[in-house]
Amino acid sequence: MSLLKKVQAFFSAHSETAEAHNDPELRSRYYKATAKKAMDAVQAAAAVRGGCKVTSVSEERGEISVQIQKPKSALLVATVISVRPFETAIDFSVSSDTALPTDFGYSRKVILEFQQKLDGELKFVGSGLNSGK
Repeated sequence: MSLLKKVQAFFSAHSETAEAHNDPELRSRYYKATAKKAMDAVQAAAAVRGGCKVTSVSEERGEISVQIQKPKSALLVATVISVRPFETAIDFSVSSDTALPTDFGYSRKVILEFQQKLDGELKFVGSGLNSGK
């Protein structure tokens, strides 16, 4: 990831994962699990973190919305996609609620924290598997 991209990411109030993200840590992550088990794991990670409240769960769309209240206010949306039987991708999008144009890397930190918790709960297969990189 180039220095310019790192500076731009730091001075943003939003972070998200993507299949072919410039930052290898923010690539879509794949787990050996069913979509239901992955959704349960995301909800459990929010409950364990503290200061989080699951506001919406849509099993049909594979989306979970989490309102983060501590230490800073933010909205996390987790998208769970079943790629194959027992292979599921999980993507995150975090937007910080701040009056400043930056959250000083907080949204990225939240994503990495949730990914680490999921790695402990589910069997990690890889990241960015279908990006072609």
